[in-house]
Amino acid sequence: MIDYKQKIREIKSFNDAFELARRAVEEQTGMRRVGLTLLLQDMPGYIGAYHVVGSNYIVVNRTVLNAIKELAKSEEEYNSYLFVVIMHEYLHSLGLTDEMSVRRLTYNICKELLDDDHPATKMASSDPSSLYPEIRNLINIKFSNEFRLIKEFDTSNLSYIG
Repeated sequence: MIDYKQKIREIKSFNDAFELARRAVEEQTGMRRVGLTLLLQDMPGYIGAYHVVGSNYIVVNRTVLNAIKELAKSEEEYNSYLFVVIMHEYLHSLGLTDEMSVRRLTYNICKELLDDDHPATKMASSDPSSLYPEIRNLINIKFSNEFRLIKEFDTSNLSYIG
């Protein structure tokens, strides 16, 4: 069995976080999909990320991401946030649209694969602003019309054509 705690510590990219989240979801639910695109967008601090229903897009709040990168006490803590937020939106991309159900499932997956005291489980159990109250100060940020495309994302389903 994979050591998810160790793998979270080893995350070096958005794709690493995504592949680990996808594996965790598939292991726990049997559900899987490919062909997703990750975008970063500045938006108000009360939104961590969103999935555009019926699309291949996961959009993560760049403002919150940067704030957590600064506020996190360790790289593992930042990686845990990335793992949780991507897992949550990945579950939405699988067709699960009820927000509370997705929050519970994200928490249950983290609790099962990690433990109650792991940063990812703590983050999945509540709003990120409960761990990082400073995020509440980001509510006046407006939705940006600019998106940053993460090029190396969901690459495990791509094969080389040469």
